[in-house]
Amino acid sequence: MLAVYQQCTGRTEPPTSPALEAWLICGRRAGKSFVLALTAVFLACFGEYRRHLAPGERGAVLVIATDRRQARTIIRYIRALLHQIPMLKRMVERETSESFDLSNSVTIEVATASFKSVRGHTIVAGLCDEIAFWPTEDAAEPDYEILDALRPGMATIPGAKLLCASSPYARRGALHDAFKRYHGKDSPVLVWKADTKTMNPTVPQAVIDQAYERDPASASAEYGAEFRSDISAFITREALDVCISPKVLERPRVDGVKYSAFVDPSGGSSDSMTIGIGHRQTTPVGKSISVLDAVREVKAPFNPDDAVAEFARLLKDYGIRSVRGDRYAAEWVVTAFKKVGIAYRPADLSKVEIYRDLLPRLNSGEIDLLDNQRLISQLLGLERRTARGGRDSIDHPPGGRDDLANSAAGVLVYLSSARHQPVGASMGVYSWGGSIKMLTGNTQHQCDGPITEGELAGGFATTIGRY
Repeated sequence: MLAVYQQCTGRTEPPTSPALEAWLICGRRAGKSFVLALTAVFLACFGEYRRHLAPGERGAVLVIATDRRQARTIIRYIRALLHQIPMLKRMVERETSESFDLSNSVTIEVATASFKSVRGHTIVAGLCDEIAFWPTEDAAEPDYEILDALRPGMATIPGAKLLCASSPYARRGALHDAFKRYHGKDSPVLVWKADTKTMNPTVPQAVIDQAYERDPASASAEYGAEFRSDISAFITREALDVCISPKVLERPRVDGVKYSAFVDPSGGSSDSMTIGIGHRQTTPVGKSISVLDAVREVKAPFNPDDAVAEFARLLKDYGIRSVRGDRYAAEWVVTAFKKVGIAYRPADLSKVEIYRDLLPRLNSGEIDLLDNQRLISQLLGLERRTARGGRDSIDHPPGGRDDLANSAAGVLVYLSSARHQPVGASMGVYSWGGSIKMLTGNTQHQCDGPITEGELAGGFATTIGRY
């Protein structure tokens, strides 16, 4: 057993006292959720905390799960442990779908990951499941936010324990930080890192081998408990903070300003439908920047036609009659917006290309963002992934969303790109294929076709004579 301890902790000497904080970095199917459930039941049933509680106060063993599905799994483990052991079953005074009140003034409660849900408890133990994969809906760094909210609730209980367990993911966040700080070091904080086979020898080696053959980078994290080197944060907090106008949630329409918009459509069943509105302006020092004026989000489930009607009213408030957007179900979206008097043009840039073009503009301070926490969280959550062929992709993390980020980035990028600039007749026109045919020298060029970009969008261009 000492050899296993040394292998998984990187330490040479066995512990001499219980750890009050521990981090389990283990591969998939290692039994992390069951370990947390077992620990929760043990600490709740056999710990004595009443002398530290005020009259009527209850101590909480709080288990924090990634989502409701994972929470239900842990609840089932806890319920089985409490019900199938007669001594423990007698301690249960009250049971709900998410908690168990015990006769020793302790409540075992399972909650989903949110820094708001952990406040207001007197916490005798905090157990965090899959902390590397907590969603980014209400915080840019949910792991740190929740831990910061959790620790004050433990402050009045001597010996209160914190246990965090997760498969590893990217080389960032609280899990990776704990690994760097404490693994292999003689510290009050214990970090245990073990691959799937070490923790659960019943997992067939063939399953693991096949995973490594399909995607070595993913399998090394999923089964080898190694942090991924092919995933990194796309936007830094430092670059983003410079571009945010503090306390500005929305900018009203200003007469004489030309506004543009970008829509990220959705069918209404799972993803949000979002829109971003912005304009181009010159700063007092002569710098040209793209300004985000408004964002809207309609969360699923919703009626798509109702969402389109709501966005159309907003567009008309800003004097906008034509909008770009993602190519999602392009024909349906074009038709839906046409019904409400708005021309919808599918973007010629993919989402990855939009994000890629946004980054240098952010880093150079050419963007002015709203102080919208949900938008900020989604932008900070974007990840750059490098595939085995060397090609990068940019997307939200597992369990995350980027609907607001996509629409905001879309309008800001198009505002500052050549695609947004007015098209002069002496220079050329845009064709349906998206290219510009130049009119130069004495060569005759045929440029008949609809104009799809610039100030003359919606008109028809034709070339007559020789230039």
